[in-house]
Amino acid sequence: MIPARGGSQGIPGKNIKLLAGKPLIQYTIDAAIGNFSADEIIVSTDSEDIKMVVEELGISVPKLRPSHLAQNDTPTAAVIEYELKRYKEFNGTYPDHVILLQVTSPFRNAAHLKEAWANYQTNQSEMLVSVSASKQNPYYNLFEEEHGILKKSKSGNYTRRQDCPVVWELNGAIYIFRTDRFLEVGIEGMNKIKYEMSEQDSIDIDTPFDWEMAETLLNR
Repeated sequence: MIPARGGSQGIPGKNIKLLAGKPLIQYTIDAAIGNFSADEIIVSTDSEDIKMVVEELGISVPKLRPSHLAQNDTPTAAVIEYELKRYKEFNGTYPDHVILLQVTSPFRNAAHLKEAWANYQTNQSEMLVSVSASKQNPYYNLFEEEHGILKKSKSGNYTRRQDCPVVWELNGAIYIFRTDRFLEVGIEGMNKIKYEMSEQDSIDIDTPFDWEMAETLLNR
């Protein structure tokens, strides 16, 4: 499942804007097609322009997502629920698993997806999420403000960042989960295992600076 709404606050038309010569969404579609057939891939969009680009890439978009599920504050879970309902109406049953791929991760490729899917199946977990090691650490350089005073987010006797417990950051590239557990407890309620990716492969495009950095690396 690839959610791709038409609106974008930071970068207008981001999902189909050309990044190093290719529409941004094509990087994600290529990763999906590298592992699954076209009829197993759902692109959820409210945009006719995105629909046209996606269908030129070989993925059918039979119906647009309603506009009330394509707002800035629309939770991803609501989009997943909507698409699962449509899937069941068409196929008579839910899929056993959902693989959620965000368009904003152009360095996540077919090899990553194949490896993550294999790890998920081997571990038989409720959910797998892709992560990268965080440079920020709540024991060392993350602070919260209390009455005007900065205090470390988590207490611990650490004088070097290298000695602190490793903190993992969700990179948004890959989410794999059991459909039944999602419908029961939602994304936050599921037990999760990690799939580690490198710092570069974890780049998530949210701002014009992210876009410039990604384009520079791809052109290189």
